[in-house]
Order: sequence, then C-alpha cells, then structure tokens
Amino acid sequence: MKTYTKDSLIEALCQIREKGWIESRRPGNDGAIGNTLEDLLGITENNLPIPNAAEWELKAQREGATSLTTLFHMEPSPTACKFVPKILLPCYGWKHQKAGINYPDSEKSFRQTISAKLYSDRGFCVIVDRIQRKIVISFDASHITPRHAEWKNSVEERIGLAELAPQPYWGFDDLFYKLGSKLHNCFYVQAKRKRENKKDFFHYHKIRMLRSLSQDKFIDAIASGLIYVDFDARSGHNHGTKFRIAPSSIPDLYQSCIEI
Repeated sequence: MKTYTKDSLIEALCQIREKGWIESRRPGNDGAIGNTLEDLLGITENNLPIPNAAEWELKAQREGATSLTTLFHMEPSPTACKFVPKILLPCYGWKHQKAGINYPDSEKSFRQTISAKLYSDRGFCVIVDRIQRKIVISFDASHITPRHAEWKNSVEERIGLAELAPQPYWGFDDLFYKLGSKLHNCFYVQAKRKRENKKDFFHYHKIRMLRSLSQDKFIDAIASGLIYVDFDARSGHNHGTKFRIAPSSIPDLYQSCIEI
C-alpha cells in the first residue's frame, strides 16, 4: 500500500482532479465515489497511510447529495438501561411494516430521525442542555399528529404519555470524543457524477482540508437542527443509533476550511 505525507497526498488529489471524468471502479456500490478514490490513491478502505493518520480522515461525497451521511454510531446513556431495545422499542414502538411477512407478527419498529429544530410526528425531539452539558431526547405527546392516534393510545396503555423517565442522553464530552476520534481533521473531496452507456463516471473537482474539529460548532449544529439523531431498531435487531448530517454542512463543524 502506498504511503503519503500530507503534501504528497494533496498533490495526488490534485492530479486526480486534473484527470477529469474517471470511470467508477466499483459499479453498483453505494460507496463507489469513496471506494474509487481510494483505489486511485492505492490505499485500503478507511486506512489513510500518512504520518499521524489517526488524526486525519479522507471523506469523499457526491456534490449536491441530499441524503444524510453518518458521522458516528453511539448508544445513549444511561447505558445500563439499554434504552433503545429495553424501553423505546417495547414501550414506544409500532408494528413493523413487514411484520407477518419477513418477520413475526409481533415484530415492532422504532425508526425515528429527529432533530432539535422541531418535534417529530410521534412527539420526539432533541434537546440541547448547555447547563448540564448533554444532549437529551424528549417526548411530548401533545406533538403527536392525528394520523398516529391509534399508536398514541397504545403508548398510553403501555407506559403512559408523560415525559421519558429517565431520559436518554449523551454527554457533550463523550460525543465530541467519539466524533473527534474519527474526524479531528479531514481531507474532504466532492465529486460530480454522470452516467454514460450504463456506466458511472466521477470528477473529483473540489478538495478541501478541514482542520480542528470544533466542539462548540458541533453542539451548535445539533441545536440548529443540522445534525440529526437517527434511531433504527426493530424487535429482532438494533441497527444502532446514529448522528447524521447533510454532507454540505460537514465543513461547518471545523475551525478552518482550506480550499485546495
């Protein structure tokens, strides 16, 4: 595997940019943009071979992508409660859309992508508690929309409609440590995509060096609704709780953004 200094990696990325449109090396792969870039650089997946590599991440995204990208997975505290599988799913879950088809009739789902900007249609919201320095999940039954009336009644029967007690939460420092261990500094590459003759082509045209991940900017992004908390669990499996963001907002989390 090829190794780089920061300067030689920047030079290699610029050379790739100058090549223009490049055929995808991983057709049909959801991560084709990132995988193709890694192939072009001669590096293995998620393994950036530069000095102090633990402090740097290489991230490639399609320009204009609107789907959220996952920053990291992290289950809420108190961890001893196993909050998602033991409380949210059995007490607030609803019938899985494939219950009785792919899964047992009793299969429940708890899939919610929520933010601090507004309550979800099932009454869940993210609260930023700057005094206690934690991110909290809140439940307010008054925000449940009429189309979920039947589910609301079932929640009332199972556990009642009061606020969550205890409330699941993440400490500021724990979150930032988790994020910083992956994205403290980042080479952020955006690519245009086109399709010709049933083949995908990428042009890696925008290269930025993002330095010094900011805890304040990270928390502000949660408070403003730029970062979402994504629960994805069913009775048979918890796929993990994710913190997600629109790709275009990733540079906003850093103290420094240098166009290359």
